[in-house]
Amino acid sequence: MEILLVIVLVLLAIAGATTLGPKLGVAAPLVLVVLGIGVSFLPFVPPLTIEPEWIIAGVLPPLLYSASVSMPAMEFRREFGAIGGLSVLLVIVSAVILGLFFAWVIPGLGIAWGIALGAIVSPTDAVATSIVKRSGVSPRVVAILEGESLLNDASALVLLRTAIAAAAASFSLGGFIGSFAYSVAVALVLGWAVGRLNLIVRARVTDATVNTVLSFTVPFLASIPAEALGASGLVAAVVAGLITGRRAPRVLSPQHRLSDAQNWRTVELVLEGLVFLVMGLELFGIVTDVQNDHAGFVPALLVGAGALLLTILVRAAYVGPLLAVLSRRAKRGEQMRPRIESIQGRLDDPESAGTALVRTGGPGSRRQVTAADIGRFATRLRRTIADIDYFKAAPLGWREGSIVVWAGMRGAVTVAAAQTLPHEGTPSRSLLVLIAFIVAAASLLIQGGTLGWVVRLVKPAPVDAELERDEEVRLMTLLRDAAETVPLPAPTDRTPEAFMEQKRARLARIEAQRNALLDARDDGTFSADLLLNALTNLDADQIAIELKGDPIA
Repeated sequence: MEILLVIVLVLLAIAGATTLGPKLGVAAPLVLVVLGIGVSFLPFVPPLTIEPEWIIAGVLPPLLYSASVSMPAMEFRREFGAIGGLSVLLVIVSAVILGLFFAWVIPGLGIAWGIALGAIVSPTDAVATSIVKRSGVSPRVVAILEGESLLNDASALVLLRTAIAAAAASFSLGGFIGSFAYSVAVALVLGWAVGRLNLIVRARVTDATVNTVLSFTVPFLASIPAEALGASGLVAAVVAGLITGRRAPRVLSPQHRLSDAQNWRTVELVLEGLVFLVMGLELFGIVTDVQNDHAGFVPALLVGAGALLLTILVRAAYVGPLLAVLSRRAKRGEQMRPRIESIQGRLDDPESAGTALVRTGGPGSRRQVTAADIGRFATRLRRTIADIDYFKAAPLGWREGSIVVWAGMRGAVTVAAAQTLPHEGTPSRSLLVLIAFIVAAASLLIQGGTLGWVVRLVKPAPVDAELERDEEVRLMTLLRDAAETVPLPAPTDRTPEAFMEQKRARLARIEAQRNALLDARDDGTFSADLLLNALTNLDADQIAIELKGDPIA
């Protein structure tokens, strides 16, 4: 009965924080963290200790899977250079610098254990980025931050395992590189396979409820085998989600996708809220462990504050040059645009197209040029032009860079990873866990609590309203042209046969429009939000038509 009561109170707390947080001008996760901290110090509440595997293996895979399903694949591809650098290089650099700091300020810790703690506090938290989405920042900034938080756990956890091994004098640089490459490669293969198999199976299931139940198993079908093989289960879940999100509109019916979206939103709300609430509730137990070890709370607080400041400074030092590189790439693309458009204009003539393929080294440059070669080359050029337009429409300056730096929050993953430190052999383990908690909690409360203020202060460039209108006009033209490829039958008598003929034609028209939108999505010619709204409207229209039953003769 007590467990049931606790579950009810937790659900009510999550619902209350989600409802009241926006009204108070505070993100719901912050409300839950503060609530959890307050409750943890009540005298009748026992110390709470959650096995870290429950968070890393049980909670994070579905959350990361759900986030990756909804992430636009085209934006992920476009920003992969920035995402990869933030997810791997920045994590490694931060871990090493923080490791040196921890080894310096914590007596007897050593470099290896310092880097282990640095790896724990280096990655940003995927759940914490939910705060960013509610702050009204640029979709491009959100894509970079979300992509970073989806992938940086692999580098952090591999680095953590390597640092622990180094403490046992079994470290080698080659072993680290090999371990990291193996972890990511196996996760990529398993994630891709599970994502594709998931769609093949679910496309044959007609019941939307059963389809959603099957979708709940996908992140675990990807992560559990990956972990069993020594790879990153979280990366496998992310890859499965990216594959599912990209292919689902072409494979699954609107009813299935609508059911998925509604149920996964509920799962996200509960799991995200649970993660932040549990994070706060664990504080009292962590502080008690530190007091029992006579490590002292104040020294941990000072070290945690210094580490948080250092993470922000290192991130700022990395993001500045990163933005300069991205800016140069955007300018270089703009300079290449006239040449690309010139090549596009020659593709209508087969002979000129073949010459263009040979000169650019494209497909067909060493053999007979075919229509398929020309089609693939034209697609590549369209996507290149679309990428150039994308980078030009949403440039990243110092204002956006300030948000990328400040929005790099740590969260529950840091606390869970800290608790995976071995009980035997880890010097001052309780102190290290408390420092990790302080960095994560302070990051959420300080950075998360002031993110909206920072956005208002730096005033990032708004989206060009004229470009938005032009994009909407182009989208409506695309939909109209696609609809005209499926003519509607002329109005006839109100007979069952005529009704069914009209129904089939309208559904075929919607399917043609959806295919046109998905082709445009793959080419990247429209913004992700605009395409998502258009696809949602088509889904609603299709569901409404399909709900109209056969007329009675």
